[in-house]
Amino acid sequence: MTRNGAARPSIVTVGSFDGVHRGHRLVLDRLAAAARDRQLRAILVTFSPHPLAVVHPTAAPALLSVGDEKSEVLVSSGLDEVAIVPFTRELAAYEAEQFVGLVLIERFGMRELFVGHDHGFGRGRSGDLSVLERLGRSRGFAVHLVPPVAARDGQPVSSTSIRRAIAGGDLAGAADGLGRPYSVAGRVRRGDGRGRVLGYRTINLGQPDPDKLLPPDGVYAVRAQTPSGQLGGMMNLGGRPTFGDQTRTIEAHLFDAAADWYDERVRLDFIGRLRDVQQFSGPDALARQLRHDEESARVVLARHRAGN
Repeated sequence: MTRNGAARPSIVTVGSFDGVHRGHRLVLDRLAAAARDRQLRAILVTFSPHPLAVVHPTAAPALLSVGDEKSEVLVSSGLDEVAIVPFTRELAAYEAEQFVGLVLIERFGMRELFVGHDHGFGRGRSGDLSVLERLGRSRGFAVHLVPPVAARDGQPVSSTSIRRAIAGGDLAGAADGLGRPYSVAGRVRRGDGRGRVLGYRTINLGQPDPDKLLPPDGVYAVRAQTPSGQLGGMMNLGGRPTFGDQTRTIEAHLFDAAADWYDERVRLDFIGRLRDVQQFSGPDALARQLRHDEESARVVLARHRAGN
């Protein structure tokens, strides 16, 4: 805020931006470039929780980005501010004009607004392009429409299409929409030590966040972002039926890693699926399978590096 109480002038975009996919990035890139040219602040106004979790909880989707995941992706976006607005029933009741005036103009000093092709906000998503352009003329702000980005199937990239790909185990399709591999992150916690006994020491991220969308249970080749740098590995997503444990957890063996990183944050990027979660006759049979999994994962990771 300036000394007279007015918000500093800014260029704004607004929305859930779940996953921060390639379509979102185009909006952010154009917003940031315009803000640099005009010497204004670049601001993303987003919400927590997801609006559908408030207005229609049974229809609320599992999320592509939870906790700090969205903020971590946005670090390189060129934004000056990511404003997380609590989404409440009171806010959901705002008409588009109220939201524009009370939130975007008064709170964030909006001079220009960038929106995607399928944008809508305000009660019932009534704030579509025509409404925003009308409000812009009356309230003195410019509205810029950013065109869609096409996925490999020719359809516009969207959070919905990416969720569909992940739920169906289509990691390549999800990565195409996101512009990067899909990932899950968490803090490393102490496990039960079974991996060490099997000769495959693991890091344990525990049970997934219930709001986080994950692909089907299985064993995956992963790329890990750790406090010690990037490492390849393999991850078990699901239960451990060989030991009678059906609890869904995230546990990964990272290749050539010596640290344990307890209480540190680690991100695991899904690179390729290796197999289903299986029950083996005992620890020795599981250890033999893990050796095969390691060989397969190293091949998948090498191919992925070569493709990039």
